[in-house]
Amino acid sequence: MVHAPRVRRRQPLGFAYRLAVFILWPIMRVIVRWDVTGNERLWEAEGGIVVAPNHTSWFDPPVVAFALWQSDRPPRFLGKESVFRVPIFGWIITHAGQIPVYRETAEARTAIRDALSALDRGECVVVYPEGTITRDPQVWPMSAKTGAVRIALTSGRPLFPMVQWGSHLVMGPYKKELRVLPRKTVHIVVGDAVDLSDLADRPLDAATLAIASDRLMDAITAMEAQVRGETPPPVRHVYRKEPPPSTGAPDQGES
Repeated sequence: MVHAPRVRRRQPLGFAYRLAVFILWPIMRVIVRWDVTGNERLWEAEGGIVVAPNHTSWFDPPVVAFALWQSDRPPRFLGKESVFRVPIFGWIITHAGQIPVYRETAEARTAIRDALSALDRGECVVVYPEGTITRDPQVWPMSAKTGAVRIALTSGRPLFPMVQWGSHLVMGPYKKELRVLPRKTVHIVVGDAVDLSDLADRPLDAATLAIASDRLMDAITAMEAQVRGETPPPVRHVYRKEPPPSTGAPDQGES
């Protein structure tokens, strides 16, 4: 199958996308210090790709967006539909071609359809596999939903795990705050594409998606452990729709 060439940041992306870059790019350059490794994997990949980051803070999306933009991979995020209704911000991300997810509704599958179309065009599609900010008390990756691996298996496009560590120091999990001083360091690591080749011919059922999701989260957890220099918990936290922590997870200290 012939895939469209990768979309680069020099290509036409639309006024709203350029406006978002104009606003965010200079701010993100100076608000934190950057330590990015492994992004050559994104440069070398041909065509559309799926990027699956860990999720520790509401500050994660601009962090991930900046890293991908710097890697010449303009991102298309899948995000909660409610975010698209936020005044001004919602207009920008809607017209910048980001993809709303209508959870637990008849329209939920439209996000998958739109993501697959973006991949066909050679775009970089970003899916948070956990679906929300981690509930793990020590900010380790938790159990995954199936969206990221479903999109990767359906499209046959590479699925790259990404770890960012440090955004929670700027804005704690489930906290409405902005702690820019002292300046924090954000570490970004892009891993090798998760090998799902042995699952390609299997039915896309719950068992297949569970295997693929575990592989993805194992890769993300191992990468985060290396960045943190710590050992992750032996059992991954399972999200059961409990209410978010009222005070957020404890600070981990600056790295």
